[in-house]
Amino acid sequence: MRIRTRIAFLFSVITASILLVFATTIYLIAAHNREVTFYQLLEKEAWTKANIFLNTQVSASHLQAIYKNNKALLNEVEVAIYNPAFTLLYHDDYAIDRVQETPEMLRQIRESQQLLFYEGDYQVVGISHTFQGKEYLITAAAYDEFGYLKLKALFQALLTGIILSLVVIFLAGQYFSTKVFAPISAFSNRAQSISASNLNLRLPVEDVSEKKDELTVMALTFNAMLDRLASSFEAQKNVVSTISHELRTPLAALSVELEMAQQQARDTSKDQQIIDNALSDTTKLKRLINSLLDLAQLNYDRSTFQFEEVRVDEVLIDAQQQLVQHFPAYRIQLAFAAAYDASEDTSASGDEAIETIVIGNAHLLEIAFLNLMENACKFSPGNTCKVWIVATESEIKIRFEDQGIGIPEAELSRIFDPFFRGENASKAEGNGIGLHLTQKIVNLHQGSLKVKSIQGAGTTVHIHLPRILPPIMPQPIF
Repeated sequence: MRIRTRIAFLFSVITASILLVFATTIYLIAAHNREVTFYQLLEKEAWTKANIFLNTQVSASHLQAIYKNNKALLNEVEVAIYNPAFTLLYHDDYAIDRVQETPEMLRQIRESQQLLFYEGDYQVVGISHTFQGKEYLITAAAYDEFGYLKLKALFQALLTGIILSLVVIFLAGQYFSTKVFAPISAFSNRAQSISASNLNLRLPVEDVSEKKDELTVMALTFNAMLDRLASSFEAQKNVVSTISHELRTPLAALSVELEMAQQQARDTSKDQQIIDNALSDTTKLKRLINSLLDLAQLNYDRSTFQFEEVRVDEVLIDAQQQLVQHFPAYRIQLAFAAAYDASEDTSASGDEAIETIVIGNAHLLEIAFLNLMENACKFSPGNTCKVWIVATESEIKIRFEDQGIGIPEAELSRIFDPFFRGENASKAEGNGIGLHLTQKIVNLHQGSLKVKSIQGAGTTVHIHLPRILPPIMPQPIF
């Protein structure tokens, strides 16, 4: 759940709780007032009918007829009058007698002078009335239909009001939380566009002299951090550039001099062996430095690599020729097929020829392919690597396979770690950078790289490269 939605939801819950307490209070007060008011009405009705019956000497049948006529239209008050000896003098309807007065009840009325209670849904009031020196006990009972209807209408109004209020409050909370978080959304959008290639971008900041709230302070702090990172990043780029020039130039000169010395006749085989060893070590050092500089450039300045249409098959051939040139004993077998393994790939386009063109960088792809071919040949008894390439409408699939020593299962998860070399890697020379650099290059091309290996049986590497690069998300710079 997004923060602004969570805030709107919590605000709605808090408001709903307050409204619920408020509505409950109003309803309970209204219910209490209804009860008190109706008891007062019952008491007045009891006094009025008792005075009519005792003062005017109106016949009981006449009063009962009035009661029955009124009852047909509304809930009339049912009144009963008892003398001090608890003898019933008058009752509105003997057949009903909802109260069912008992001597105990009448004694309580006499003692308390007033008794209020419920008989089912009916409210009952019992009072003691003195007339001409005699005490009479009167009960009056009725159902407050009008009062309960008003309570029901009040409950429905409160419930409807709460529901409508919650909807309005939630929508208002969403609106205002969106307005409040608008600067944060702007920060997030801008931060996503900041990468190693455009470290000059900064978060938008309002005029500090007019407004300096928490968000402005956060933006200023983040921008200050970006300033420090940009300075550090620029310094690292300068160091990489300087090292590239300072190391590559003398190594190139040394390699040329050693090659020239190697071609000249020597008096002893010992001198020739020394030159050969020095030339071999220089070549290894040169390759290591080139790999390290390529890796540093991938990590710190990817913007220098230009992407364009590249034929993957041509890059594979170039990598093959370059590897064989340095290691004549290596054998690379290239195969172009509709599908290199029908059991693993059913997405090929049959017999239709699809060009092996992707959007990428030829130099980097050549480095990646060269590393995989060299590893396959280096760790294979016959120095052989088989390469299959498959072209589909959406991607190019390449498989590198060898029948070499394989990789222990426990080490498969670490083969892409920089400078990691397995236990059986000591059988061949290497520096542990090749696979890490290859993975970086494949990731830069938004592709996938998977390695399957069985110790003692060989290793298979699968690379899938999309034809059209998806939008590249900014890479982490620290």
